[in-house]
Amino acid sequence: MTEREKWEAGLWYDANYAPEICAEREKAEELYTAFNQTRPSEKAKRAELLHKLLPGMGEDVVILPHFYTDYGYNCSIGEGTYINHGAYLMDCAKITIGKHCFIGPNCGMYTAIHPLLPEERNKGLENTKPITLEDNVWLGGDVTILPGVTIGAGTTIGAGSVVTKDIPAGVVAAGNPCRVLRPITEKDSIAFKK
Repeated sequence: MTEREKWEAGLWYDANYAPEICAEREKAEELYTAFNQTRPSEKAKRAELLHKLLPGMGEDVVILPHFYTDYGYNCSIGEGTYINHGAYLMDCAKITIGKHCFIGPNCGMYTAIHPLLPEERNKGLENTKPITLEDNVWLGGDVTILPGVTIGAGTTIGAGSVVTKDIPAGVVAAGNPCRVLRPITEKDSIAFKK
């Protein structure tokens, strides 16, 4: 089996030294580096680079530089989503971001899993698990999402949280590790704050 076949089969694979896989990451790096060096006035150029890097990006998505991803093609970003400065989508497995999500600055979504034993890790081996954000999720600044996590629709994750397991829909969750604090209710409407 090739390293790509192992990767696609969900097996441990060589992510660091397989030439084909390294070349794909380098292609993504070229695109995000070009995007990150654009001027704010170069909107058409930014859009062109992002569409090449992220073919699964919906309409009316805003991504602010600096932005990083390993491959780009493993990301699906729903329409109307906003991704603030400094995001890193480590898309070794599929990262699905729903519609109208707000991603705060310096957020990281990490799908890679490395061996715990140094001699295995030093061989460049990794495995992966996908990450899913359902529609209308809001991640505060500096949120970290670990492999295999799903965050339910309409949920808010507090700034600085480390999300290690699934979080249900319609809640406020925060902390390290992230835990559910309470449901979001009508009393959270700004109409109640008058």
